[in-house]
Amino acid sequence: MRHLHVDIETFSSVDIKKGGLYKYVQAPDFQILLLAYSLDGSPVEVVDLAQGESLPEAVLTALFDPGVTKHAYNAAFEWYCLSRYFTLPDPAAWLSQWRCTMVHGLYLGYTAGLDVTGEVLGLPAEQLKSKTGAALIRTFSVPCKPTWANGFRTRVLPQHEPEKWRLFKEYCRQDVVTEMEIARRLAAFPMPDEEQRLWELDQSINARGVAVDMELVEGAIAVSEEVRRALMEEAARLTGLANPNSREQLLSWLQKELADGELDDLRKDTVKDLLAGGLDSDAARRVLEIRQELGKTSVKKYAAMKEAACADGRIRGLLQFYGANRTGRWAGRLVQVHNLPRNIDEALNATMEWARAAVKRRDTAALRFLYGSVPDALSQLVRTAFVPKPGHVFLVADFSAIEARVIAWLAGETWRQEVFATHGKIYEASASAMFGVPIDEIGKGSPLRQKGKVAELALGYQGGTGALVAMGALKMGLSEEELPEIVQRWRQANRRIVDLWYAVENAALEVMRTGQPAGVRGLVLAREGDIASGQDFLTVRLPSGRKLYYVRPFLAKNELGKESLHYWGVNEKNKWGQLSTYGGKLVENAVQAIARDCLAHALTKLTEAGFDVVFHVHDEVVIEAPDESQLARACEIMGQPIPWAPGLLLKAEGFATGWYRKE
Repeated sequence: MRHLHVDIETFSSVDIKKGGLYKYVQAPDFQILLLAYSLDGSPVEVVDLAQGESLPEAVLTALFDPGVTKHAYNAAFEWYCLSRYFTLPDPAAWLSQWRCTMVHGLYLGYTAGLDVTGEVLGLPAEQLKSKTGAALIRTFSVPCKPTWANGFRTRVLPQHEPEKWRLFKEYCRQDVVTEMEIARRLAAFPMPDEEQRLWELDQSINARGVAVDMELVEGAIAVSEEVRRALMEEAARLTGLANPNSREQLLSWLQKELADGELDDLRKDTVKDLLAGGLDSDAARRVLEIRQELGKTSVKKYAAMKEAACADGRIRGLLQFYGANRTGRWAGRLVQVHNLPRNIDEALNATMEWARAAVKRRDTAALRFLYGSVPDALSQLVRTAFVPKPGHVFLVADFSAIEARVIAWLAGETWRQEVFATHGKIYEASASAMFGVPIDEIGKGSPLRQKGKVAELALGYQGGTGALVAMGALKMGLSEEELPEIVQRWRQANRRIVDLWYAVENAALEVMRTGQPAGVRGLVLAREGDIASGQDFLTVRLPSGRKLYYVRPFLAKNELGKESLHYWGVNEKNKWGQLSTYGGKLVENAVQAIARDCLAHALTKLTEAGFDVVFHVHDEVVIEAPDESQLARACEIMGQPIPWAPGLLLKAEGFATGWYRKE
């Protein structure tokens, strides 16, 4: 097999961070400026396309030769840009020839950044990504502000900055040098063929995109701006502040206005708690209500939709493959469909079609009259801005209690398996097992069901009373005194899950101490390394055959003084650093990874059956279909047994709709 490593530098007037790859490339002024390449390990060359140079015949041939594998860092970018450059009639047919070095790194637990990944892998200075790139990209790859000094031009061309252009070419060349060395080092731990095919499917789904109701989006933005202006004017009248949306100004005013004067911050939870309590100032209460209204950040998603919509009204590139690299789950991009607000207002759900029409005609008064809070109504309508193309519907299908099913199957918790094989009421069944009450005596509004629900949501991965509080136990009406008993009862009722936590943790510690692999209920933990590249991993092989990678693992005492597994990865601040873990967290990683593999299997089978998936969120798939007649078939496909998971009971439920929403 021959290999071609490629990197390109481009220009477009579209901001790629806001508009996304597809809108960026579809812009009329999109241009490929430079193309750097190495064919079969030869020294890297740079073709200056912006100044009229042509690709060598050997490179042009290699680009479309199925016998030549094309490599790039974030290969989706090169693949789509070059597809448009060469006006390929079917870009998807070209995908199988590409390999993404970034995705390979994510699979192995590294970061998405070319620069950071190179440093983490210990590349020598001459093979690291150049540090000058960001400034050079700002110079040549994005429009510039026209001024008298620059002759009122809107972009910088090579002849305007010849020395910087020379550096830009060197930067492009160096990116290929870095990518090639990273690819060489990662090759000792190949990515499974199934993951490669899934990456190709992911690009096809992203390229298909999903339609957006631009009339609703434009109306929501206009209504939101009208409401924002009115609220700001009201807050200014009440407070006398020049900018009542300023945290510092408003905090100072509130400290003077409130009787006790003790207020340290204006975080969402703080404002919510203040409003729930007794305020002695009507003005302060109203100002805090206004701050809550102005804080409906989900309304900003309408602006994100407008920025990302392509000329045909579809948003493309909503999903990032392997976005969560400890589990392999997808992450959201652009509009962030993974954290859309839920439709929870019963009045709004019952009148959603009317509400959407009111937003489109920008009838703010009607929205306020019927729903009270206009920002809240707009927030809950965000989902409905995603619509099927004309003459079609959405089939929305999701796995029922997928993580609960997977952990029951993985741990061999028989009574839970029986629940999923029959009625599926896991909250009621959990409460029944915890408190010894017949399940038919635990209704939907029962306090015992509440305890069963919060326990199920919080305790499956070795959580304690703190996890119950974080999951909202106190806000559900439970007292702090009864939380320890709930933890104890749940663990007593789920002894095999508890055993799984400690078995996985002990296996990880034993593997680290001895270097010998260990198996726990279908999971295989092992120490894997490569002396030549200095890589070292603790791996967990999942039932699907995919592995989870923990980079440069070591044993050390945790914050509780107990010996535990530590490793390197991306932390909560999105920085590369040391992390520690324990049995429950390792089980959580494995369960979520298996659930992800179930979704991946479903996406593949749905596509093979001819369904057009437009996006997916967590464990839910959204399909664009001519009508609702195929809904049962889609759910049946998702619920089919998976060959690598014998005994895992899957179930999918769904509905057909004219716009995206929650059932």
